[in-house]
Amino acid sequence: MIQPFSNQSRCSLAALALAGLPLATLAHPGHFEHVDPMSMFNEGLLHPLTGPDHLLAMLAVGIWSAMAYPSLKRAIYIPLSFSSILLVGALLGMAGMQIPLVEPLIMASLLVLGLMLAGMARLSLATGSALVAFFAFFHGAAHGMELPEGGAASLFILGFMLSTLFIHCVGMIAGAILARHRTWMARLTGAGIASYGAVLFLTVQ
Repeated sequence: MIQPFSNQSRCSLAALALAGLPLATLAHPGHFEHVDPMSMFNEGLLHPLTGPDHLLAMLAVGIWSAMAYPSLKRAIYIPLSFSSILLVGALLGMAGMQIPLVEPLIMASLLVLGLMLAGMARLSLATGSALVAFFAFFHGAAHGMELPEGGAASLFILGFMLSTLFIHCVGMIAGAILARHRTWMARLTGAGIASYGAVLFLTVQ
């Protein structure tokens, strides 16, 4: 049986998410329209929030981690694994490394992560962390390879890392709440994310 987080854990996650919210609202639409430092930082904050592939994958990671692991101390390893390897992928992409199959594996991440959530997959902590980290690398590479040259690119990375952590926190809060009495809603969310990934496979050339 799924053990929901303690009230203290849920409050901690909520505080982290609320702390990130003002940062996210500073961002303005656009995709590298400017390369000055503040604009790049804002672009980075907005990018994960406006790209449905990134947003849904990060939400799925947060929700699934809270549903699959009994305590915050264990669950937090999943989004931290994702975020850490996301950063590695972004830095390698920004450095000019040509990484193959980025887009197909981002689509695959939606399908796999969605199915994990829909099926309430129970994996060991090491396996779960490794799996989300694998997909995170390609999400990060997609960010990094899109960046223009220049020092302001590091501020873009800082911005999207903050947004990523915010999205993970929102997902974990949702998962902790749904773990009590609404597991069917989490399953339905996972099915929707997986379906979106499958549609991308079928429609995107």
